[in-house]
Amino acid sequence: GIRWRLWLAFGITGVLYSYLGAVLSVDAPEELMKRVLGGFLLVYTAFLFAQKSFRLPATTAIPGIGGAASGFLAGIFGVGGAVRGAFLATFDLEKAVYIATSGAIAIVIDSVRIGAYLQGGTRLDSALVWGMLLFIPASLLGAELAKRVVERIPQEEFRLVIAVFLLLAGAKLLVWPG
Repeated sequence: GIRWRLWLAFGITGVLYSYLGAVLSVDAPEELMKRVLGGFLLVYTAFLFAQKSFRLPATTAIPGIGGAASGFLAGIFGVGGAVRGAFLATFDLEKAVYIATSGAIAIVIDSVRIGAYLQGGTRLDSALVWGMLLFIPASLLGAELAKRVVERIPQEEFRLVIAVFLLLAGAKLLVWPG
């Protein structure tokens, strides 16, 4: 279900800007930037609710801009999924295509981001390293549960569900950025 042209256009800029954001992350005022991102997501979702028919063309430029924005924010804050979701939602993709494409983009961007963090000297506490034995299977279980929930959402309401979750993510970042 991956839309490969979209993945490529989004992923290339996403990877480059994710690396840049990760390298710059040590100097960024994290709490302030998360609040700004939260405010942006709230305004964006209000726009989506007001303009339900808003769509962006799936040209090479638009996904490239979305990849740059989500990659950079993922690199700086580790929070790029909301921006990626916001851009992908404007293409009005089928549920399976949206989820598969978003996941494939996330794998590439997050792999580069984590590599840049490690290269820059970031190290995980040993408890977190051992926690990976639980976190990875829990993530896979969560993905399977999410798949079952998404299957029950009608396609015509899927974009609205995405907007609601973007609204919640924006409110969380604005009120509780930590």
